[in-house]
Amino acid sequence: MRRAAALFVVMVSCCSTSLFAQNGVISDWLDMVTQTQSEQPHWITPLNTTTPRLEQEFRYDVQWQTHNDGTTTTNVGVSKGLEIIPQKNTEIILAVPPYIINNPDSSPRDGFGDWQFLVKYRLAAGNEEHGNYILTLFYQMTLPTGQYQEGNPSPVITPTIAYGKGFGHFDVQGTLGGSLPTGNINKIGHALLWNNTLQYKIFKKLWPETEFNMTRYYGGSHDGHTVLYVTPGLMLGRFPIHNRIAFTFGGGIQIAATSFHPTNHIPILSLRVPF
Repeated sequence: MRRAAALFVVMVSCCSTSLFAQNGVISDWLDMVTQTQSEQPHWITPLNTTTPRLEQEFRYDVQWQTHNDGTTTTNVGVSKGLEIIPQKNTEIILAVPPYIINNPDSSPRDGFGDWQFLVKYRLAAGNEEHGNYILTLFYQMTLPTGQYQEGNPSPVITPTIAYGKGFGHFDVQGTLGGSLPTGNINKIGHALLWNNTLQYKIFKKLWPETEFNMTRYYGGSHDGHTVLYVTPGLMLGRFPIHNRIAFTFGGGIQIAATSFHPTNHIPILSLRVPF
């Protein structure tokens, strides 16, 4: 009995030590996240443009897309997901594969789209008291995991440079990148992607915005075409929930501004839980 009691005490002590060590590791990690985010502007993430800021949150979007032939698709997830800051100046986004729901008369069948991940590395930044700017590099890869042709037939790499500058309550956030297929190039083609968002903060929680999302296609089915979407929207937040956990939400509608546009008038809903 004494040996059993002694063993129990040792086990409890070990578990307690491990628990405190774990809490210490988590606490140190969250302190690093806080310090990293304090060194950059405190804008809010736009609807479509990937922010150059380093964020830590879970995000889930929905889009309702109307195609030129009159068919519609619902994109549930929109390749958003978990965003983590594992170390200083670095963020990793692990997307949840989007689920594509097609109009009953359209093809292909409903199914999951491609899975992707994105790594950010912040090159330079200053918060509102130190220049109000940011410059970040992205490395994004999309893997061909889509079902029923809901995606590309080969992996696609998209290197990107992202930037942002604030002027009081107004800020500009943008990205410039290019898609580089690793195979099936004639079918997929290349694309130049340029996104810019103009935001203004009102009453601390309201962020009206207008986005300009441009894609220039080289090769593939859209070879030689350029499409520009203008997206007016409104984001609200952050609303505190408990300790670091908060809630942000918003929406907008993506409108084609060029004669060439595979889709048009796309409502967007975005839900985020920063932590």
